[in-house]
Amino acid sequence: MTKHIGIVACSAEGAALCYCTICTEGPNLLERYAHPEVTMHTFSLAEYMRYIEADDWENVASLMLASVAKIAKAGVDFAICPDNTCHQAFDLVVAKSPVPWLHIAEEVAAEAKRQNYKCLGILGTSSLMESPVYATKLAAVGIECEIPEVEDRGRINDIIFDELVCGRFTSESRAYFGEVINKLKNRGCDAVVLGCTEIPLLVTQESSPLPVLDSTRLLARAALRKAIGTTSREEFVRY
Repeated sequence: MTKHIGIVACSAEGAALCYCTICTEGPNLLERYAHPEVTMHTFSLAEYMRYIEADDWENVASLMLASVAKIAKAGVDFAICPDNTCHQAFDLVVAKSPVPWLHIAEEVAAEAKRQNYKCLGILGTSSLMESPVYATKLAAVGIECEIPEVEDRGRINDIIFDELVCGRFTSESRAYFGEVINKLKNRGCDAVVLGCTEIPLLVTQESSPLPVLDSTRLLARAALRKAIGTTSREEFVRY
């Protein structure tokens, strides 16, 4: 028996990638075509954005709690949220949640530690990059981090919300992300976190000047391991 995975979604593209990763990589640990049971719920992105743009994390947490309550009724054993920005409300959520959670930045930090990285560049929304979400989890395992300069943070944020969450992935934006990653490389970073769940749909290992840590797929693989009851990461070395 495998555990039932619950997905508290926010934006569609990242949530879909997380869900598809669970379903398509499940057979690596199970039998052909097999994956754990999955239940996903999301409110409208507009509802989340209303509070995110106001820096109102208590109400973001309220939405996440209402969402997890719905999937808990469906019988999920634990929950994940394939949205890095929403993790700024994580502590408010887990304190009242009916089921346990995995934390996306903890999973990225664990993989970074496994690969012996020393300093990570963090890419994501402006709010996420400027928050302690990744800095705290990375520091806990002895890893430093850097974020892009203010101007780059603003443009990355615009690309995420004007293009990526809307399913638009352009060569111009891909090239720009490459430039930003190269700047982080020159500042001493030895890998980069794709810390918005849509960024892996734009930036691949082939297009990045640094090794990438794909937060979306790493979270999905952690959920698979938890659901199946294995701690091995060897089946998930592909990006």
